[in-house]
Amino acid sequence: MKAVRAMAALLLVAAAFAVGYFYRGGMSGPADSNSSRKVLYWVDPMHPAYKSDKPGIAPDCGMKLVPVYAEGSSQAADSPVPPGGMPPGTVRITPERQQLIGVRLAAAEMSSGPRTFRTVGRVQIDESRIGRIRAKVDGWVEDVFVDYVGQLVKKNDALMTFSSSELEAAERDLLLAGGELNTNREPISPHAFDQTDALQAARHRLEIWGMTPAQINRVQASGEPLRTLTVYSPVTGYVSDLRATPGSAITPDTDLFTIVDTSQVEVTADVFEYEIPNIHLGDLAQIQLRDLPGKAFTGRIQYIAPQVDASSPTYKVRLQMGNPGLALSTGSYAEVEFTVQEPRRLSVPASAVLNAGERSVVYVDRGDGYFEPRSVETGARNADRVEILSGLKPGENVAASGGFLIDSESRLKSPGARKALPLASGVKDVGEN
Repeated sequence: MKAVRAMAALLLVAAAFAVGYFYRGGMSGPADSNSSRKVLYWVDPMHPAYKSDKPGIAPDCGMKLVPVYAEGSSQAADSPVPPGGMPPGTVRITPERQQLIGVRLAAAEMSSGPRTFRTVGRVQIDESRIGRIRAKVDGWVEDVFVDYVGQLVKKNDALMTFSSSELEAAERDLLLAGGELNTNREPISPHAFDQTDALQAARHRLEIWGMTPAQINRVQASGEPLRTLTVYSPVTGYVSDLRATPGSAITPDTDLFTIVDTSQVEVTADVFEYEIPNIHLGDLAQIQLRDLPGKAFTGRIQYIAPQVDASSPTYKVRLQMGNPGLALSTGSYAEVEFTVQEPRRLSVPASAVLNAGERSVVYVDRGDGYFEPRSVETGARNADRVEILSGLKPGENVAASGGFLIDSESRLKSPGARKALPLASGVKDVGEN
């Protein structure tokens, strides 16, 4: 009987122990079976905004939920507390999770040499090659040989004829200055005239008024003034404006024709601010047009705008280029490729640098899956790399992809770590003088 009572007492003690263990450890869940810390809730390690009151699997990515403890830090089985000597915010990402979230490492490298970058541009008229044809004396239009706006005219093509009493009087002064006004209408050789100052002055006045040397010689040779004067095109190009009509009066301030010489055109390219120090006046660039696939042209930088364009965060860069066969149409879009020579400098992929407000941060691979947040000072940028002025050494590996997810993990585990990051040299914190 005593043995039965002893056995019952032992069973009661065992039951009490089991109940105590259940309430002390079992209720906290498997994630906290080896810790006395209180679990507040569980979060998705890839999306910390998702919270759960019990452990389990994240519904969006299928990853194991991570506990958040009362003291404000979280700890997963694959993210143990960083070893001593590593700064706050350092996290450990297992190789399996790195592969899952797409972490890719890249080394900080010293590099130099030629580099190309591309931008877009547009073919435009070279304003220095726009010709405006005017009569330099009062008169009347007789004949017009240009039919419509857009017509192609070649250099020395006849554009129109006009008559002018003022010009005819100046022609008679030329003949009088030569002392050979031919009243008998007999041809007189221009070599027969004495080259007096009066004759030279008369010829010069006619040249100023638009007569060519050949026309002046014709007057001298015939001994009679020309009744009408022919106006010739000074360039090859397209007529962009036509105001001369037969019978209309003209004055020296009348634009009779506007002709655009398109044998040379301009390409205006949009270049980002960080690339402007790398290009200079006179540099060459390769230009390809969407209208002419497979053909490349060469342009030379003629002008770099001194300020950012008001409609975009770029500078306008103007290049001059030839237009063989007038194949290039103004208004066409172009791709412009610049080749620049870069000095030797330390750089990392642009995707590795995270903007943290007043500072830039990269995550440095410390080995064994540990990633340390490092504040860096950045310099020049190009399409895919960023110059590092301070904060990194050549050869250090950084997370070139997956950095945002590592950053979320770091913030989750050490909410105050980002604020405690040391500033890179030359960078000031908010409120610092």
